[in-house]
Amino acid sequence: MISVKMNPIKFIAVFSIILIAASGCQPSDSDKDILMIKTVNGPVEAGEIGFTLSHEHLMSNFGLPIEETDDYDEEALYSQVMPYANQIKELGVETLFDYTTAYFGRRVDILQKIADSTSIRIVTNTGIYGAADNRYIPEYAYGETPEELAARWIDEFENGIDGTEIRPGFMKLAIDSGEPSEIDQKLFEAGVITHLEIGLTIAVHTGDNIEAVQAQLEILDKYGVSPEAWIWTHANWHEDTDFLLSVAEKGGWISLDGVREDNLDEYISRLKLFRDAGLLHKVLLSHDGDAWPMGDEIRPFQAIMTHLVPAMRENGFSEEEIIQIFTKNPGGAYGIRVRKSK
Repeated sequence: MISVKMNPIKFIAVFSIILIAASGCQPSDSDKDILMIKTVNGPVEAGEIGFTLSHEHLMSNFGLPIEETDDYDEEALYSQVMPYANQIKELGVETLFDYTTAYFGRRVDILQKIADSTSIRIVTNTGIYGAADNRYIPEYAYGETPEELAARWIDEFENGIDGTEIRPGFMKLAIDSGEPSEIDQKLFEAGVITHLEIGLTIAVHTGDNIEAVQAQLEILDKYGVSPEAWIWTHANWHEDTDFLLSVAEKGGWISLDGVREDNLDEYISRLKLFRDAGLLHKVLLSHDGDAWPMGDEIRPFQAIMTHLVPAMRENGFSEEEIIQIFTKNPGGAYGIRVRKSK
């Protein structure tokens, strides 16, 4: 097992120097146009987001009944989350995509306070989480059309979330295992309609569900939307890397979001396969950690900075390739624009 650490200050210094010079990797869309990403404190250019964790949770109440998930002990939350968020910032993280959705713990007012305190750029989301046996799908979603659901998400983008001026920077959806249900497909269709209207990326908890991958690709094709508008989250759960590569070749973003200190070999091996296939520019890496998982102990999200990046260097990955994965790829994946099929 690889076990490598780097002094956080050295990590920041090396990353900052290389970021200035990095320009030789496969270009993402953010290199071609000025794309924007909406953070909880307003828009930022996709090319300016710096080192990014593309799938984490600063807090969630996943596991509680749906009517209780937005209720936090804020004093206790801040006392646990703020020091950890500051630690992540010291390790070099500049931007973090928060994947906690409405109905299992999204609180954009809390996210903004954390962003203000730590100077981390935080990106929140719109959408509905359809996995977990549908326990976090609100009742209205069953009766509304895809167009009506899309109108809700478009309204959050145009007018703000929960009475604030905070806008979502992407859509988060989720599908259980097995054949996608009617509600699964309706939520995804609503996401595609939303994308065509405002250009937000559709990130879908899909895991090892190949039926769901195929269903999503079919719906994208039906609406004339490129797979570049879609992120397959928890793709690391699927063991067939050749299939992941085939989806990446179609344009889909492959999110390997389960990095831990004890699985570095697996990630290094997969990254080498993506590099050999010329598809390193379609990979997103993160931990799916949680700084406040229903008030329990932190589920860490630091192994990328303390272990994986040094291990990548030891295994022959260039600084440009590291920048590609942790800065250029998130900028390209989440940069807001409508992506129609060519």
